[in-house]
Amino acid sequence: MFEGVYPALITPFKDNQQRELDLEGLKSNIDFLISQGVHGIVPCGSTGESATLTFEEHEEVIKKSVEVADGRVPVLAGTGSNNTAEAVRFTKAARDIGADGVLVLSPYYNKPNRSGLVKHYEKLADLDIPVVIYNVPGRTGQNLLPDLIIELAEYPGIAGIKEASGDITQVSAIIEGTRDFDFTVISGDDAMTLPILALGGGGVISVTANVEPEMMVKMYESFESGSLDEARKMHYLLSPMFRTMFIETNPIPVKTAVGMRGMAAGPLRLPLDELDKDKKEILKGVLERYD
Repeated sequence: MFEGVYPALITPFKDNQQRELDLEGLKSNIDFLISQGVHGIVPCGSTGESATLTFEEHEEVIKKSVEVADGRVPVLAGTGSNNTAEAVRFTKAARDIGADGVLVLSPYYNKPNRSGLVKHYEKLADLDIPVVIYNVPGRTGQNLLPDLIIELAEYPGIAGIKEASGDITQVSAIIEGTRDFDFTVISGDDAMTLPILALGGGGVISVTANVEPEMMVKMYESFESGSLDEARKMHYLLSPMFRTMFIETNPIPVKTAVGMRGMAAGPLRLPLDELDKDKKEILKGVLERYD
């Protein structure tokens, strides 16, 4: 269902003491990304600093994203939490606003057991909106293994997984085990996109696409059209950017890069802080290679 290049949107803030939402800036960014051919958008993920948004702000960002997308591309809204009741609340809100699906990271910090994970996702799968599981062990402290994902893929309400384990063998096992289901495996790591597409994955939820959306789309569409040489060429052209987006904790580099490109960004919210001077120079130098 959710295939192609989906930028994991940053959340622009105003440069004031309150770090208020910049919803007009969000609109401008979304319009630009859609004009560059992206296939969908993902507000309120970790790249959107969701951990520092209030529930009301979370809802405002999703509402604005749905309004601006206006059916031109699907909106896959981040609604994860380590509290099942809170994840249900976020997911119901996204559904009622009109999001096309939700992206739900596995509960972080409390490290639920297998039965708890199954029940957590079952509750969300019953809310009448497609659920994409998000496996990102580096942030949650827990890896969702292929046998668990294959079991969850049997639920009609679970539409796919954003896979950011960094383990290509694991990704392959998930794709192998879910081929008979209506289930999409999406790369959660820009640098892994082309290998995952080659295994049968459906696309990428991308940090880099905030900065180089046209190139990311070209890589994906070249692969889909059978132009593997062109897709590989784009992969290597983008590789320095892939690496640079993670010279510091995401979304610090990408939000800085978006601001350097003259798009709406603004400051980060604590506990994230601005990129240090040396890393800013590295980022600036890499961005200049793509101008």
